[in-house]
Amino acid sequence: MSEAELVLRSTRVITPDGSRPAAVAVADGRITAVLPYDAAVPSGARLEDLGDDVLLPGLVDTHVHVNDPGRTHWEGFWTATRAAAAGGITTLVDMPLNSLPPTTTVDHLRTKREVAADKAHVDVGFWGGALPDNVKDLRPLHDSGVFGFKAFLSPSGVDEFPHLDQDGLARSLAEIAGFGGLLIVHAEDPHHLDAAPRQGGPRYADFLASRPRDAEDTAIAALVAQARRFDARVHVLHLSSSDALPLIAEAKREGVRITVETCPHYLTLTAEEVPDGASEFKCCPPIRESANQDFLWQALADGTIDCVVTDHSPSTADLKTDDFATAWGGISGLQLSLAAVWTEARGRGHGLEDVVRWMSTRTAALVGLDRKGAIEPGRDADFAVLAPDETFTVDPAALQHRNHVTAYAGKTLYGVVRSTWLRGRRIVADGEFTAPKGQLLTRIP
Repeated sequence: MSEAELVLRSTRVITPDGSRPAAVAVADGRITAVLPYDAAVPSGARLEDLGDDVLLPGLVDTHVHVNDPGRTHWEGFWTATRAAAAGGITTLVDMPLNSLPPTTTVDHLRTKREVAADKAHVDVGFWGGALPDNVKDLRPLHDSGVFGFKAFLSPSGVDEFPHLDQDGLARSLAEIAGFGGLLIVHAEDPHHLDAAPRQGGPRYADFLASRPRDAEDTAIAALVAQARRFDARVHVLHLSSSDALPLIAEAKREGVRITVETCPHYLTLTAEEVPDGASEFKCCPPIRESANQDFLWQALADGTIDCVVTDHSPSTADLKTDDFATAWGGISGLQLSLAAVWTEARGRGHGLEDVVRWMSTRTAALVGLDRKGAIEPGRDADFAVLAPDETFTVDPAALQHRNHVTAYAGKTLYGVVRSTWLRGRRIVADGEFTAPKGQLLTRIP
């Protein structure tokens, strides 16, 4: 066997070549070899025999609102990264807004990193923000290691992070394309949102009508046109409208450099099941109808949608009022994302290989983390150990999230995470955590 300090052996290891029995050798925090299941364990190496539990690469979640500093009572690096670890996520990338200050200058990035440094149970990277007045800050942020830039095309919900109009989008995109960066976009058109009916109150049907599909479709069409104009790399965040899929597929065929994500809540929850007044289900864009969901799954299967991320956007419980118009819009699901997606995926005929591709391999590739996202030699020894056929019922009080509000409360899900490993060290097992061992990541030049 290759050099090894640790060997993890399982009858099911998810590798880039598929699922198979294997022994994974680890030294100095890296995978050194993936060998036959019955390979001899070298003298001095510690063996972890996982039996029939599945060994997955740690998940990479590139869309998490940690809200720290400034709104740490909403979440925070300590609680968010513990929740991530408990759910099999070993790397997350923090969004630039909902913290105070937002990550829109190098000084603000420095503040964010200082706050996160001793609290990260998993590896953490950072997005920068693209605002109407910070074009001058984009290259310095890029040079300081952010993985790309988040922009809104409609109001963000927080005053300190204003949205870009089409001229502002063009200015930011021209600058970002000039240094080969990535712009990630909340794509809803403000004019369509303004024209939509707005009644307020507890009825989910009224909220859904206020965030119509054509707001997404129009914004995505405009983004595609701008990406084509500047030959820029763009990424559509949290796609919920299946009506935009033909446009996206055509843009990809034409060579437009566009990627797309969707989220567990769009894949597993439906508008038909949302009770009136239950604003734990509120997010923007919204959870849509079951027929729409079917098309999202088809687009994942054929590659039109590239990846699945949480868009974990928690708040304190008092902001989740029964008025959908005024309640905070965000789904809290970081710890539950793997189980939620796996539960639905297995019922639709997908395997864990598909889930790993959507939630680890492609998300790592999106941000250029070539040492994450797969079990193969040279990668970081980041793992999740999963009992895929075991179920659990979601008890909000048992979650590691700071505020125990979740749309998944009471649901029975498949997939129990037995343990999570970061660079060859077990960081959580059976609910017991080690001290924080995460690193702060920067974009690799």
